[in-house]
Amino acid sequence: MSAALEVLKQYWGHSAFREMQADIVASAMSGKDTLALLPTGGGKSVCFQVPALCMEGICIVVSPLIALMKDQVQNLTNKGIEAYAVYSGMNRHDLDRIFDNCVHGKVKFLYLSPERLGTELAIERILRMKVNLIAIDEAHCISQWGYDFRPAYLNIAQFREKLPKIPVIALTATATADVVLDIQDKLSFRPNANVFKKSFARDNLAYIVLQEEDKKTKMLDILNKVAGSSVIYVLNRKETRDIAMFLQQNSISAGHYHAGLPSEQRAQMQDAWIKGQIRVIVATNAFGMGIDKPDVRSVIHLTLPDSLEAYFQEAGRGGRDGNKAYAVLLYNQSDSDRLERNYEITYPPFSEAKKVYRALGSYFQLAIAGGEGQSFPFDLLDFAKKYNIDPPLILPCLKILNHAGYIEFSEAVFQPSSIRFLVDNTRLYDYYLRNPKIEKLIKLMLRSSQGAFNHDVNIREDQLSKTLNLPLKVIGEMLSKLHLENIVHYRPQSELPFITYILERQDADQLIFDKQKYDFLKKRAKYRMEKSLHYAETTDCRSRMLLDYFDEKNAKKCGKCDVCTGRYEEASPEERTEIIKQLKVILQENPQNSRQLIGQFPSNKTNKIIKVLDFLIDNEYIVKKENNILHWN
Repeated sequence: MSAALEVLKQYWGHSAFREMQADIVASAMSGKDTLALLPTGGGKSVCFQVPALCMEGICIVVSPLIALMKDQVQNLTNKGIEAYAVYSGMNRHDLDRIFDNCVHGKVKFLYLSPERLGTELAIERILRMKVNLIAIDEAHCISQWGYDFRPAYLNIAQFREKLPKIPVIALTATATADVVLDIQDKLSFRPNANVFKKSFARDNLAYIVLQEEDKKTKMLDILNKVAGSSVIYVLNRKETRDIAMFLQQNSISAGHYHAGLPSEQRAQMQDAWIKGQIRVIVATNAFGMGIDKPDVRSVIHLTLPDSLEAYFQEAGRGGRDGNKAYAVLLYNQSDSDRLERNYEITYPPFSEAKKVYRALGSYFQLAIAGGEGQSFPFDLLDFAKKYNIDPPLILPCLKILNHAGYIEFSEAVFQPSSIRFLVDNTRLYDYYLRNPKIEKLIKLMLRSSQGAFNHDVNIREDQLSKTLNLPLKVIGEMLSKLHLENIVHYRPQSELPFITYILERQDADQLIFDKQKYDFLKKRAKYRMEKSLHYAETTDCRSRMLLDYFDEKNAKKCGKCDVCTGRYEEASPEERTEIIKQLKVILQENPQNSRQLIGQFPSNKTNKIIKVLDFLIDNEYIVKKENNILHWN
C-alpha cells in the first residue's frame, strides 16, 4: 500500500485514506473483484483511480452519465493524468483518435457509456489495450431491482469474458440488499470477491420534512436561519434559473446548474460555489456527482424525488465535514399528485412505443434496415409538434425502446459548435476569391482551427464575431452558407440529447417487447414511489426509516429529525379532542394510509394532525396493517 499512499499524496494531497478506502484499494490491487458501497461523499472515485494509477496500463470505466464522465475526465486532466471519455454523438474521427491514443499512448483512464462498451468498434480497440482494471460506476444501474436500471449494463459480463484475468471494481452509493446480490451476479463476480459496505447512518445530518404550500418563502426562511453553503434541488432546468433569480432578488448569492449548460459555464458555476463566491447552487439532479464540498450546511429539496435512493444520495451531500447539517424536504399534496401522475404516464402501452419508433424513423429520414450505430441530435418538442404526439409520453416510450435494445437515448449535454473543411486548399482559395465577404472569416478559422481539414474542430461564434467586429447573426449566416455550399460541415452548438440506433431500423409493427420484464419494472417503480411518499408522510424517525430501507435494521431513533424533536406545533387540548374524534369517524368508515388520511384535513393543520396521529399509533388506538393501512383499533 506504500505505492497507493504515494499516489494519493501526489495527486490528491492526502496522506491517508478515508475509512474503508484503503481496504477497497488493497482488494482491487490484489486482483479480486470488489464491490464498494459508500454513501455520497465517501470518495468512491479514489477507490478505483488510485489502484489504476499504481498499475501499468489503462483502466476502463463504465459510467451512465455523459456529464459525469466529462467532469471526471476534466478533474483527472487538471491533475495531469491523461484520460478520455467516449459517448454518443461523437464522430468517427474523434473515436478513432481517442482509441488510438489509448492503445499507443500513456492514457490511464477511458470512460465509456455502457452502450458504447457494447459496440464492436470499442471492444475491438479495447482488446488491443493493456487493461489493468475495469471500474463500474453507479453499479446499481445493472440491477432491475434498482432505481435506475440501464439494460446496457447487462452487457458488461459478456465484455469481461474477453478479459477474464482483469479484476472488476463496482461502486455505488445506494443499494438495497437485493441490489447488492444482483450486482455481483450480473457482473459475474468470482468466488474470492470482496464486498465493502459502510453504514449509511449520518449522525450529523438532520432530516427534516416540512409541509408547506408556499415553498419559496419557506426556503428563504431556512436560508436566513441556517448559515453557510446550500444546495437546492428542483425539478427541471427552467426552475434552476427561476429559483436562482428569486434568491438573488432576495439578497442571497446564488447560481444555477444543469447538464444542458455549456461545460465552461458549468465549471465556472461549480467552482464559484465550491470557493464560496456564491452561497447557493440551484440544480437539477445532474449536480453533485464527483463534487466534494465538505461544508454544505443545508440541502433543500423543493420537489420530492421518485425514489429514496435518489433522495438519500442528494441529501447526503450536506455535512460531509462531520458538522451539523440539514436535509430539508419541502412537501405538499402536489408532490404526491405529481409522483402518482408521472408513474401513470411512465409506463404507457407498447402500442405507443411503436408509434414513437415509427415516427423517429421518419423524423431522421431513415430507411428500414438502415441507421445501425448512427447517432442523431433529438429535439423532443419539435418532434412532438411534427408528429402530433403528447410530449410527456415521448420520454417513457423512448425508455421502453431503450430497454428493449432498439435505441439508446442519452441525456442532453451541451455540444459546442464545430466545423470541418470539406474542400482542399486550392478549392478553398478559389471559393473565397469569388466570395470576398467571407474571406476574412475563412482565414480566421484556418488560423484558429488547426486540423479542421482532417476532423471536426470546435469553434465559438461569439469569438469570431468579436474578432471580425461583425454581428453574431451575420457570422451564423456565413457559416450556414458555407455549409449549404459544401465548403465546410458546420454543426451549430446545441444542448439536445442524442438518439443512437443500437440495431438497424425495424418495421415498427414487428418490434418485440418483454411484457414480463416490463410489468416487473413497473411494479418496482410503484414500490419505490410509495416508499418515497411514506418517507415524506411518516410519523416515525426519518433517519431510522431511511436506514431500514437500505437494510440496516433496528436502528435507533436519531433524535435530530423533525419527528424525533417534536417540532410540530402542539394542538390545544380542545383541538386534540376534536382531531381524535374526526380521525376515529374517518377510519371506522374507511381504513386508509396516512397520506390519504392527512390529505382530508386543511394543510395548515397538517403538523397538528401528524402529532395526534403519532400519539394514537404509539398508544395503539390506531394500528397499521398490510400495506400501511391504518385501522381504528
